[in-house]
Amino acid sequence: MAGEELDGRASWKAAWMTLAILSVSYGSPLLIVVGMRTMQADLGTERSVLALAGSLVWIGTGAGGILMGWLADRIGIRATIIIGAFMIAGGLALSSVGTIWALYVGHGLMIGLLGNGGVYPPLLVYVSRWFDRRRGAAIALISSGQYVAGVVWPSLFERGISHYGWQAMMLGYAAVVLVLILPVALLMKPAPGTVQAKHAPKVTVAAGRVAGLPPNVAQALICVAGFCCCIPMAVPAAHLVAFCGDIGIKPTHGAAMLSVMLGSAFLARQAWGALADRIGGLRTVMVGSACQATAIACFLLTQDEVGLFAIAAIFGMGFSGIIPSYAVTIRDLYPASQASWRIPLTLFTAMSGMAFGSWFAGKLYDHFAYYAPAFGISVVFNILNLMIVGFLVLRLSGTRRTPQWSAVA
Repeated sequence: MAGEELDGRASWKAAWMTLAILSVSYGSPLLIVVGMRTMQADLGTERSVLALAGSLVWIGTGAGGILMGWLADRIGIRATIIIGAFMIAGGLALSSVGTIWALYVGHGLMIGLLGNGGVYPPLLVYVSRWFDRRRGAAIALISSGQYVAGVVWPSLFERGISHYGWQAMMLGYAAVVLVLILPVALLMKPAPGTVQAKHAPKVTVAAGRVAGLPPNVAQALICVAGFCCCIPMAVPAAHLVAFCGDIGIKPTHGAAMLSVMLGSAFLARQAWGALADRIGGLRTVMVGSACQATAIACFLLTQDEVGLFAIAAIFGMGFSGIIPSYAVTIRDLYPASQASWRIPLTLFTAMSGMAFGSWFAGKLYDHFAYYAPAFGISVVFNILNLMIVGFLVLRLSGTRRTPQWSAVA
């Protein structure tokens, strides 16, 4: 497809189909989030044990993205997505068996490593190759699939778990994954091959260095920053419904609060994408991280239901632009030919932070029997993220902006 135009109608069609797929695939880890208290009672286990199963999805998705991104370059995005859909469905079915080992294998290996790992990171690279000038907006759009899932599925899951049980809901959603994802995957076209981009990267490097650093050192700092910012991101994302139940808020209201948080994230993410197109990915990460730090600290200030709804909405607006901006950062700073491994590597470390944050918050809850310590430590990690990102932004501000990498998409 050497003659395919970037940023054209076919590009946006690919982006919208990707959004549809991710809106379904990202529903799979939400079942544990919504059903955590019920599952804990049924299985007679600690909350951190269940939180670890959810964490394994994030670790698996990040690690699987490196493997499946490589595979997608060889067998095509369509086949990779089909494999991923079957793995997600199989992982849900295995998890419904009702044992801890089945939850761990089903979520970590199947839903995470081979399932969402074969869906989100390869699709992120895929869509980035369709766009040049509007890359930030496009990546923001498709990454909103997580938030569309968060708006659509939690209330349905809560009702289904209340009426049929969490095991039946997992089996039912396994069927939904196959019915909704497979037809869309079959319609996807290969990404453009070698297309000369007309729009030069916003931030370039000189003498083979990034921000005055060896490229892999800069990559390592970006990865550490991603790990630190995703720890606080994970605490409300994984524990908000359980936190609400602990302080006397109805489960239906807790699920609605999660939907509000992710719904506001969806709306705000489009603005973050436009900002990334204007000021670059790394500066957008810094602004989003500062907003997230402020919002996560606010969870320590109130247990009032109305106040928590407002804080959840603000938190969603803050964190929504961070992860896609890391992908834009990689495309800003490195050659397009390296995207298939640098983007999944960055996502792996970020999602490892999500996994650690989810598990660690559960561990702290098991020890203290309330969530305030988890929110407090989240603020510390967020500050570490801001220090690293701020350092890189300052280094980039002093770097000559002379094109070095090829802009071939």
